[in-house]
Amino acid sequence: MASENSFDIVSDFDRQELINALDQARRDVGTRYDLKDTGTVIDLTQTELSITTDTEMSLRSVRDIIETKMLRRNLSLKILDFGTAEDVSGGRVKQTATLRKGIDTELAKKLQKLIRDQFPKVQGRIQGDTLRIVSKSRDELQAVIQFMREQEGDLPMPLQYTNYR
Repeated sequence: MASENSFDIVSDFDRQELINALDQARRDVGTRYDLKDTGTVIDLTQTELSITTDTEMSLRSVRDIIETKMLRRNLSLKILDFGTAEDVSGGRVKQTATLRKGIDTELAKKLQKLIRDQFPKVQGRIQGDTLRIVSKSRDELQAVIQFMREQEGDLPMPLQYTNYR
């Protein structure tokens, strides 16, 4: 009996690295001359990141600092889904970003179809927020991983490949 080989496609990030990047960004904002007196607040919850500051221009600067710190810590900018900036009380500006974690069902179906069209001998199974790819041939699985890495620029979130067996 031939055994099946598999791997999982997931979308995840290192939360501690994100916390560290935001801590560094807070320190930078506190020491930069143009941002020191803006009263900028960077909050992180389980599902979103919010930035509250004085003006639209300082908001852009703070976002730039956060993105730079994230890139230095090997975090993809695709994990942040920024909404529009909105005015809050006191003439301040607030912007929230949803943290993307896990592959939603719609994207999993799209990836499954993309893989099935390219590799007919490979099966894709949606399991919660992961996509399991199964094949009898390890070479096919490695070809799928290579193909998916080439497609990552077109996808809305970063992908990782785990549990290769």
